[in-house]
Amino acid sequence: MKRLPIYLMTAVLATTFSAANAGDVDALMKGCNDCHGPGGVSTSSDVPSLAGFPEFVHSDALYMYRDNERPCAESKYRHGDTSRPAISMCGVAAKLSDDDIDALAAAYAELPYVKMKQDFDATLAAAGKAIHDEHCDKCHSEAGTNPDDEAGMMGGQPMGYLRSSFKEFAADARSQPKKMKEKFDMLSEADLEALAHYYGSIQ
Repeated sequence: MKRLPIYLMTAVLATTFSAANAGDVDALMKGCNDCHGPGGVSTSSDVPSLAGFPEFVHSDALYMYRDNERPCAESKYRHGDTSRPAISMCGVAAKLSDDDIDALAAAYAELPYVKMKQDFDATLAAAGKAIHDEHCDKCHSEAGTNPDDEAGMMGGQPMGYLRSSFKEFAADARSQPKKMKEKFDMLSEADLEALAHYYGSIQ
């Protein structure tokens, strides 16, 4: 299993991952859930949910983090807990074996996808829907919530995470399929903000 994208994990994770056996998926997931939320359902505005994420997309992201092929912003445990050391997803993924990555991706793919309840601007969401329908729906169907697409899950993800991901794509800091880049390069900052509100409105 290899190659595509996803974002941030945890702080104590580093020790959890180094101690866990590849077959001990529960221990591996516990480390992830410390940051990504109970059962992989995020409660943070800038951390994505992992539950229900397509297996290929998830494993590909972890391989890319491990190979330093994706931006790895440094993050505090639970975003601001200074009693925990800062850590990046590249540091976390560096401790994962191929078996660990594949086991994690398969386990999270079996869980139900839960959309975040969050505030959004209805006018911007309506504009974002039109942009999605024109540029994104072919690969990200059902408002970006269909795991069968084997593409990033967007509808119902935290809006802070969506904004940071869009920013990375816009800066060419994160790889994209050629067809996606062609579409993405057509979008303005205002378009991307509207998309964030549209996906945030999927609840």
